[in-house]
Amino acid sequence: MKKRIIHVGLDVHSKSVAMATLDQGDEKPTTVVIPNDPKALRRAFAKLAPLGEVRCCYEAGPCGYEVWRLLAEMGVECAVVAPALIPAKPGDRVKTDRRDAAKLVRLFRAGELTGIRVPTPEEEAVRDLVRAREDVRKELVAARHRLQKFLLRHGRIYSEGKNWTDRYWSWLRKQHFEKPAARFTFEHYQLQVHHLEERRADIERELAAVAATEPYRDSVDRLCCLRGISVLSAVVLLAEVQDFRRFDHPRQLMAFLGLVPSEHSSGGRAKRGAITKTGNSHARRILVEASWAYRHPPAVGPRAKRLLAGQPPHVVAQAKKAQHRLHKRYARLVGRGKRSQVAVTAVARELCGFVWALMVKEAA
Repeated sequence: MKKRIIHVGLDVHSKSVAMATLDQGDEKPTTVVIPNDPKALRRAFAKLAPLGEVRCCYEAGPCGYEVWRLLAEMGVECAVVAPALIPAKPGDRVKTDRRDAAKLVRLFRAGELTGIRVPTPEEEAVRDLVRAREDVRKELVAARHRLQKFLLRHGRIYSEGKNWTDRYWSWLRKQHFEKPAARFTFEHYQLQVHHLEERRADIERELAAVAATEPYRDSVDRLCCLRGISVLSAVVLLAEVQDFRRFDHPRQLMAFLGLVPSEHSSGGRAKRGAITKTGNSHARRILVEASWAYRHPPAVGPRAKRLLAGQPPHVVAQAKKAQHRLHKRYARLVGRGKRSQVAVTAVARELCGFVWALMVKEAA
């Protein structure tokens, strides 16, 4: 006898959860709104459990994975679905929590939703730390710009070398303003930059400590063998991608990071455009930044020798192959008249393949 299956779609918000239920054979879901509270969720699913096997889904969002963890603890099969891959009707302009839950449960039962991998609490904690550094980095860039634009408005232009070096800070300390308000503003902007630099340094020390512990240490060491990837870059890739084994082919990882070309094909005509930029933007940025290193001819310096020492032969071979192949790729594209940014993006796509190869063989 076929087991009775009950599908449930949840629209999760900070204070409420819209819950749509489709029993086997039903066409129209039953919807209710309950508080977003563990006790309320436990009661709701406890009522469904005696009726059959419960399968649940909800959309990934700002409320995180606490609902998924609660349901997993209860033994309820739950999928967290990717919001960007939920089919949408162009003419549907009415949006409510109940309608969203009903839409989710219909698509879920039809098998039209794509689930994501839910990180463990430990993985999520490291990923949050990585993203905290990214937030500080962006704020630091903005704070530096504000200070520089303030100086520019007052005709103070530094022309003795690069900005934000020791010499630049020495020049900054010599700047004086007659008006008290201008002095206060100048000090405020400087303090902002100093504070954010200290916060960034603190977070980077913490990430370096994480990189030196299990389960990150060996993977970080392998990724650092690739040119352009530092310890911090490696930790970002590991925290954002998490389990490389879930990608059966490097092209799947490239698509996950939004590094594949967009395409519009119709009526026998195929047109490819810029990269899709879908998926994980944090890891994509790291790979693009690392790819600029492949402008330079292959070389194995003291740092590279130190990193390669003690690594398995296949890791050393992959790292050297990456240097030659990716530099050749960059030079060929630039030689054909491509802009350096376009060439670097193409290199980043291939670098993604080398990262996948190192991590899958490491995990195998």
